[in-house]
Amino acid sequence: MSEYADTCMIRGDAGRTIRAILDRICNKWTLLVVATLDQGKLRFTDLHRQIPGISQRMLTLTLRNLERDGLVSRTVHAEVPPRVEYALTPTGKSLLPPALALASWAIEHVPHIESSREAYQTRNQ
Repeated sequence: MSEYADTCMIRGDAGRTIRAILDRICNKWTLLVVATLDQGKLRFTDLHRQIPGISQRMLTLTLRNLERDGLVSRTVHAEVPPRVEYALTPTGKSLLPPALALASWAIEHVPHIESSREAYQTRNQ
């Protein structure tokens, strides 16, 4: 672990940049949007339909932030009504392997984490 002791200080900004990036990609909806877009280009309504529980407002904000950060591209087709498609950029696609690794870790450790939570709850009642 000592090899990671100074990683937050890499840029000399006390880790602000790294924390801001991690806050963005580790929020509740980002990884779901990115994983859903792994299928290919999708329209807003298709994305909304495929991500249970996300509001239109939160999907709009998430897509806007992902576009701003260069993880998602937004293409507007000049049609009536306008057709807008979202797709992962190469940077967005590069997020999938570490995200899937983290999800695999979570799945593998669910039993231990749940038993730890139950033990904690029992001790602190």
